[in-house]
Amino acid sequence: MNRLWIVVAILVIWGCKSSGGAVENEANAYANYQENLSGSLPEYPDFQTRVSAPSSDEPDISIQSVDDRLEMLQKGLYEKNKSELYFNGYTVLVYSGINRDQAFKTQSDLTQYFPEIESEMQYQQPRYLVKIGKYAYKIEAQSVFSQIKGVFPSARIVPDRFQRKEYVSPTTSDPNAERQN
Repeated sequence: MNRLWIVVAILVIWGCKSSGGAVENEANAYANYQENLSGSLPEYPDFQTRVSAPSSDEPDISIQSVDDRLEMLQKGLYEKNKSELYFNGYTVLVYSGINRDQAFKTQSDLTQYFPEIESEMQYQQPRYLVKIGKYAYKIEAQSVFSQIKGVFPSARIVPDRFQRKEYVSPTTSDPNAERQN
């Protein structure tokens, strides 16, 4: 049994010794390897040259054209939004339920506790909704929500659609268009 272990140990040592020479030969083969990437690298101007170059006081024409395009895009979006009847936003929902008396009681409690806040009641069959405000962003509704949360713990901020006040319906010159859908 001892002879078997000695033979295995000699084979392992001999195997390690023979592979070490192969690794050294491969390493020597790549010792002189060089690669020139200068043709594919981008070239940047020298910093000192850039700093010492005189700067023009005139704004860059490309920047002006971008600003003009952004302004035109903003005006186009504003006109498009004005022509739409509804916009998406948020409201604070104080009560939602089928009990009409409870809805009116909630609205009167809102007026009693918070006289500066105007509430609105809606009926969407089969339920009554008591809502506060019409906000474009959720963060706007957060201030009113934090005020009433102590008195009305079931209140929450919900997404809603609102009709625009400044909406102007399109007019047609066709006299028969009045009866068309």
